[in-house]
Amino acid sequence: MFDRFTLLAGPCQLEDDALNVEVGQELVRLSRSLDLHIVFKASFDKANRSKLDSERGPGLTRGLELLGRVKAETGLPLVTDVHEAGQAAPAAEVVDMLQIPAFLGRQTDLVVAAAGTGCAINIKKGQWMAPEEMGAAVEKARRSGAGPIATTERGTFFGYGNLVVDMRSFARMRAATGAPAIFDGGHSVQRPGQADASSGGDPGHIPSLVKAAVAAGCDGLFIETHPAPADAPSDSTNMLPLGNLEPLLREVLAIREALGYRNPASPIEARPAGVGSTGDA
Repeated sequence: MFDRFTLLAGPCQLEDDALNVEVGQELVRLSRSLDLHIVFKASFDKANRSKLDSERGPGLTRGLELLGRVKAETGLPLVTDVHEAGQAAPAAEVVDMLQIPAFLGRQTDLVVAAAGTGCAINIKKGQWMAPEEMGAAVEKARRSGAGPIATTERGTFFGYGNLVVDMRSFARMRAATGAPAIFDGGHSVQRPGQADASSGGDPGHIPSLVKAAVAAGCDGLFIETHPAPADAPSDSTNMLPLGNLEPLLREVLAIREALGYRNPASPIEARPAGVGSTGDA
């Protein structure tokens, strides 16, 4: 289990070494200064882009090389998305946690393959799913040999082009799964289909939703962040500027302190590249 409040953070899509490491080094600084457990997140492939010509990222092979450099330069544990069962084993040789995207949370072969690596797993709740439905997804992962498992709330469809966050979801999902419930502050402000048939967003609402989720008892946060979101190849309208991350985290930690939460040691630590367990999928 995730025994410590954890932040999953980084650029939506892997970019060049300089940007990836810049973000990673700032996360290291924040982790040390705030005594906060942070996992670096970036995707090697954005396979569910709206348009055929949208940038998807460097792909599996190059992406894992880029992630490996972030680990070597920063020592941070890593998390990345997998979209196909065949990506799970090679990704697990480099990263410490595999993430199942929201659109794919019910894909049995993918969940089983990711769990079979023995990695920690983060399963994002589909935008159409009730919190209780995540119980079955977590059970698939648990029975398939996963390491620590978490779930992530990222908003629920409210008509067309809008998402809402039910603050009861964290307690309901935790009760249904027996797993920690993380809040994704960036994707929860998406406006699907509102930007020339692509996803737009309202990033100004990220801080208020994040603070509300922390007050409601979420067990961790997922915040995509970038030095210049407008220049990012993916989710430019949903990422928090990197310079705004520290003040938000200080408010988050103040809320947790006021509510009496504690931070015991976390089991999700960075492993050297190449030592991932790769059980049968």
